[in-house]
Amino acid sequence: MKTDFDPSELEFEFFRGSGPGGQHRNTTDSGVRVRHLPTGIVAQATESRSQLRNRESALQRLADILERRNRVQKKRHATNVPHGERERRIEAKKHRSARKRERTVTRDD
Repeated sequence: MKTDFDPSELEFEFFRGSGPGGQHRNTTDSGVRVRHLPTGIVAQATESRSQLRNRESALQRLADILERRNRVQKKRHATNVPHGERERRIEAKKHRSARKRERTVTRDD
């Protein structure tokens, strides 16, 4: 996993984390937001009271997002329906059809 980014590609923003945590969390700018400039993808972390740990986890999240984005998906190959499954489908259709036929009201005029 690539976590060593070119510093010119990243823009860091530090902010105060919100939520529970008391006085220490409310007075320090420990939240970190990282923007990957070439793609515009943003990742942020506010879990820890340490700005350094939050910076590391934000970079890790950014690396995960970029890896997921660049992953090549395998091509799907169409397969035939197996014989037994085809038979079960036909039987289910026949059963459903018979049930519907029983529900219809026939008028004898």
